[in-house]
Amino acid sequence: MANTYTNPLYHIVFSCKDRRRSIHPNLRDDLYAYIGGIVRNEGGLMLEIGGVADHVHLVVRLKADTPVATMVRQVKARSSKWAKQREDSCGFQWQRGYGAFSISESRLQQVREYVRRQEEHHQTMSFRDELVGLLKRHGIAFDEEYLPR
Repeated sequence: MANTYTNPLYHIVFSCKDRRRSIHPNLRDDLYAYIGGIVRNEGGLMLEIGGVADHVHLVVRLKADTPVATMVRQVKARSSKWAKQREDSCGFQWQRGYGAFSISESRLQQVREYVRRQEEHHQTMSFRDELVGLLKRHGIAFDEEYLPR
């Protein structure tokens, strides 16, 4: 085949260090915009971003030659550095690790809506329960010991 055709879509989730509620309202919008800029600078496309005070969800389309691990590493390192420079950051840091789940184009709108509704969603479900559900739904083996408390 003479051309390359890809559509690498991911739902990425990661939390603040020690699950601190560090993404406060006056940081959130700027942080989300900054993360979107990082994704663009890496050649990706931010399709949706949302979360609550202790974690964030991204829905991104990556370039064919960009590993998801590289994108997450860049997003977390650069956004953490940026946030720490703000007076209102309160020692902001991301937790080590992340979850990355592939998305089919046919489920993209449902995942985007899910990410948009994080505030509502977490009124009835903990981050840990959400993460366990995502891991199980995507057939990813995990050890309970290493999940957030």
